[in-house]
Amino acid sequence: MTTASDTAREAALLRIARQRQAAKRDGAAHEAAAGPAGPAPLSSAQRRMWLMDRLGGSGAAYHVPFATRVRGPFDPQALGRALTALVRRHEVLRTRYGQCDGEPYQEATDAAPVPVEVVPAEGDAAELLREAAARPFDLTGGPVLRALVVRHAAEDHTVLLTLHHIAIDGGSLAVVARELSTLYGAAVGGDEALSGTLPGPAPQYADFARREHAAMDVLESGLEYWLRRLAGARPVPLPAPAAGSGAAARRGEAALLAEPLPPAVLEGLRATGREHRSTLFTVVLAAAYATVLAATGSTDLVLGCASSHRDRADVRDLVGLCVNTLPVRVDAQDAGVFGELLDRVRDALLEAQQHRDVPFDLIVERLGAAARGADGQPLVDVTADVVRAPIALDLPGLVSEPVEIDLGTAKFGLGFYVEEDRSDGGPPRCLVQYDRARLDEPTARQLLRGFADLLAAVAANPGHPLPEAGVRAAHPAELFLRDRPEVAEAVLLETDGGRPLAYVVPSGVGTLEPMGLRAALRSRLAPELVPAAVTVLDALPRTADGTVDHARLPGAPASAAPVIAGGPREQAVLEAFSELLGRRPAPDADFFLLGGHSLMAVQLADRLRERLGLPLTGLDVMEHRSPRAIAALLDGRDQERAAALAAVRTAARPATPAHGASRTTAARTGTVLVTGATGGVGSFVLRELAARGIPVRALARPESAHLLAADGIEVAEGDLSDPDSLRAAAAGADAVIHAACTFTSPEVDLAAMRAVLDGWRRGAFVFVSSVDAYGQPPVTDVTAETPPAGPFTAYGRAKLDCERMLLEAAGTGGRGGATVARVPIVWGPHARLRDQLRWGATGQFFQAARGGEPIELPARDRGWYGAPWVHGAALARALVSCVERPSGGVVNTVGGHVDWRDFAAELIRLLGSSSEIHATHAGPADDQHPAPSPDFLLHHRRRYRPAAALAGELAERPGEDWRSVLAAMLKH
Repeated sequence: MTTASDTAREAALLRIARQRQAAKRDGAAHEAAAGPAGPAPLSSAQRRMWLMDRLGGSGAAYHVPFATRVRGPFDPQALGRALTALVRRHEVLRTRYGQCDGEPYQEATDAAPVPVEVVPAEGDAAELLREAAARPFDLTGGPVLRALVVRHAAEDHTVLLTLHHIAIDGGSLAVVARELSTLYGAAVGGDEALSGTLPGPAPQYADFARREHAAMDVLESGLEYWLRRLAGARPVPLPAPAAGSGAAARRGEAALLAEPLPPAVLEGLRATGREHRSTLFTVVLAAAYATVLAATGSTDLVLGCASSHRDRADVRDLVGLCVNTLPVRVDAQDAGVFGELLDRVRDALLEAQQHRDVPFDLIVERLGAAARGADGQPLVDVTADVVRAPIALDLPGLVSEPVEIDLGTAKFGLGFYVEEDRSDGGPPRCLVQYDRARLDEPTARQLLRGFADLLAAVAANPGHPLPEAGVRAAHPAELFLRDRPEVAEAVLLETDGGRPLAYVVPSGVGTLEPMGLRAALRSRLAPELVPAAVTVLDALPRTADGTVDHARLPGAPASAAPVIAGGPREQAVLEAFSELLGRRPAPDADFFLLGGHSLMAVQLADRLRERLGLPLTGLDVMEHRSPRAIAALLDGRDQERAAALAAVRTAARPATPAHGASRTTAARTGTVLVTGATGGVGSFVLRELAARGIPVRALARPESAHLLAADGIEVAEGDLSDPDSLRAAAAGADAVIHAACTFTSPEVDLAAMRAVLDGWRRGAFVFVSSVDAYGQPPVTDVTAETPPAGPFTAYGRAKLDCERMLLEAAGTGGRGGATVARVPIVWGPHARLRDQLRWGATGQFFQAARGGEPIELPARDRGWYGAPWVHGAALARALVSCVERPSGGVVNTVGGHVDWRDFAAELIRLLGSSSEIHATHAGPADDQHPAPSPDFLLHHRRRYRPAAALAGELAERPGEDWRSVLAAMLKH
């Protein structure tokens, strides 16, 4: 007899078959239309995104959140199918970004289902959405698109798509919204295959990048124009933040100020534009110039604006990054009224647009040191734009409205904006967004006030006189020195080739020591704001009117005393500079003035990190700039590292051997390779190995290698998707702890295991597997001897297959013994483990408790239900013990079990939540054939017995009980 479940299973199989057939048809169509297969170069715009990611300073500045509130009968599964079809159609949405010989490339991966996570709302869900949108991307492995649905009520949801800017721009967002609407409608309507829903194959961004790369030679004439146009240009001299106000802010950390505009102002600005043959945008850009002119007194100004390539038919429907930055240089000298300045801005903008095909990053690279000021600030750090209401994801059958998400990041030091319309129907506003490391709030508010007043004035009268130029604010170092009791007077002298020089006159109170003043400056100000030297004078030279005569200040750069070369670390930095720059620099020479640029900063950091074994990023190079300053930074990090390792050894070593077991304290002579070293498990393993004095080789991607550089740790750069790097990393090791996995790509995990086994030639091998490898055995108590039984999740099946490969290879070809450590949920105060708590299978508990929503427990049909868990430190002790004493088989590394009701109650207590716990009442589950699902983990009804041989290592130590570690995870 055919049952309902049989019918459902047949329908599911038929649906999968149709999807596979559709994928094959779509794939054939793409192959027919696509250009050369395989890796492609990055476009210039993508290259900038990649560099910012590698430099380590972009944070969430290049995340693109696309959120929509939808009301009505929303179907998350249909959205998942539509997103999967969209990602299959546009390769850039499933592209990874690798590196070969220092140069980046892009390569599309196979299409995989796009998971759609559904979580309950927390109040208005604003903080939840911001937190989800700010989660970092991994450009090396992907994905560059993720989806989250926040459930407010049965027919009220917020859909959040977060993408990385490397794969999308504003024009692409409109394409994505349009196509996703069509695909969702088809998915809801029953078109499971979604084949033929959209017309023809889509254009592919890799082809756009190849065309741009091939056309670089023909851009030479346009490049020559820009080099002439920008010759001698300097960055806008923004008023420096007051002492102490900007130093605490991270670069790129933004604040936004707004002021409403009377509705008549916008129409007046449009009328002003018509009178001067200009668009509203050009009028706003001219107002930004006028505001900066008044604030700085500088009349030779370069502002940046965005330019799109989407007016060409071949890129109109292209998903990808098709924008460029235009540097617009305007001479405002003797422009007495706004209308005259507007004419100059219009002409300069039109001229710039004639050469907009030249990538801005190519211009910056060719300008070299001229692309930055003496203080390291970029040439284009001020921008302006007209902002329109964000688009919404218009899904059929639903009422949609856009949701704005402010991630608090800034791509420019200062931005002037005018809202042309607003999604909430409110009045237009003028906005000032600023980087808090570049400006302080009082200065930003003055700029906003001046901008708003000017807009209102020129809307009524284009002949409005330009405001008089103001006086620049004092340098923060000068303000700091003036506040010191031992200093009577202080002044700074700007130099052409580096940081300013400071001059002070003693007050007679206390002792004035130049070295002490510089140390105090370094402790209070950002590195780029610290003067190169502090000189003590009896009195400052004065002009006839009593002002300081800067021309008579002693100690000009040309007369400075010769610098004596430093120690071995400084010599190593100088050598690396020499190799990349082709000449040996002076110890205090400026990186940018020597011809350095962003990619070279990344290369220099990689080289020094590899040679010196100390953490260093490209952003560190760009901020500290001189060999001497970089060497001093590395010296400081060496001291911090030594102190941290000493603390780790003290904290990690037990006072007495557990359960009477003897623990060796002798350092091993062999090196242990640890994969997954930057993850939660890996971090605890590294601590334990350091505590036992065991030398380590840590596998890490190039962009995160600096996180692992410490004494005793050799970094092997590599990736799970790069078999050659895995083989090379394993080849020289005396033992392996393989803790890395993708969680979502079983085929990558299997290939990675094969590669590591190929390189493994001696010593022990410990594989961090999962209790998912047991599948669904028909017993309640599960031991290492319990045979696995289906059905399996894809993740569990991959772990089981990797285990079999390892146990077959153990003991052959000189290899040592192998241990398979089956691991449950791992808990501990680490960022990766914290994210698992908040967004993984337990995330539905956490999000509900944080939002005060009811916590729905899984159906409880009999006895105990919950999940096994282990503390990261206990697991690390067990894994390292298995390296020293291989078991030759499978061991369970379980620290304990937690009941879901107890877990939920503790979450409520720790979060101070008003949530109530509700148990779902359902019929008995079929243990033999449960359907794997996203909440599969919550339905564990089995207890996993830990290995007796590891009881000492797995035993709880102070602070390792589940309540204590849960509290610690919520604090970090």
